[in-house]
Amino acid sequence: MTAAVTDFTQFSTLRAGAERNDPEVLREVAGQFEALFIETVLKNMREASLGDPLIGNSDQHEMYRGMLDQQLAVEMSSGRGIGLADMLVRQLGGEQPAPLSSADLRLPEVQPAAEPLWKDPASFARDIWPHAEKAAQRLNVSTEAVVAQAALETGWGAFVPRHADGSSSFNLFGIKAARGWSGQSVAKPTIEFEDGVPTRQVAEFRAYRDVAATFDDYSELLTANPRYAAVRDHGDDVEGFARALQSSGYATDPLYAAKLRDVAQGDTMRKAIADLKSEAVRPINERQPADAI
Repeated sequence: MTAAVTDFTQFSTLRAGAERNDPEVLREVAGQFEALFIETVLKNMREASLGDPLIGNSDQHEMYRGMLDQQLAVEMSSGRGIGLADMLVRQLGGEQPAPLSSADLRLPEVQPAAEPLWKDPASFARDIWPHAEKAAQRLNVSTEAVVAQAALETGWGAFVPRHADGSSSFNLFGIKAARGWSGQSVAKPTIEFEDGVPTRQVAEFRAYRDVAATFDDYSELLTANPRYAAVRDHGDDVEGFARALQSSGYATDPLYAAKLRDVAQGDTMRKAIADLKSEAVRPINERQPADAI
């Protein structure tokens, strides 16, 4: 579930690990520092670009661009990474890594992103709205709140976890494939907070056959699990729904509730809803068909 790698509290962990000369701590936190460095480079490169942003100049653009940078940084720093972590470990007195081979000297390849299922936030909102409405009615919360959570978790459908063959998992809510899950799953690098410190992990996420299945499982999870009892019955109170999600432990990001609220109340959501209303009043023979998902 959504989190950020740019938390400078990890530097205090790095210093403490160096003082204890703990090889495992040094290796882990040096890897986090490498991911932070890569993310900073990507951020600076994007800021230097003169091209038009993918999602437009909305108040949500920076959030989703940051999500992409974080994910690329996690993937590029996985394994041997770019060598910065090894250098840090050596300088801090850790164990010497195995000699680098010629293959190790090459920068890790990042696979090009597969074509997203939705071309823009409007098409994403249009396709998931009926499913979100059904889930919202079951949970007694607003449809906008459910759509906002799916948008936050996936960057309006741009970052849905995929299988190795590139096919979509249709996991729109970042639900992990924990013990007891008998369906398909997909492995994905992610950032999780542990005691306020972001850590890199590779987690298994649930995979579904289509959009309807992910909403059915999402509403079942929040309805049947007593842990999420406080998440239900918030009606139109989006902020109350968001706070309940965070306090229940749905996500480890300490800013999760604020981010969800901002998405629900942001310009991108308002425009998506306006487009939906405009589509609804057009004559049937003039409407654009929904994308087949």
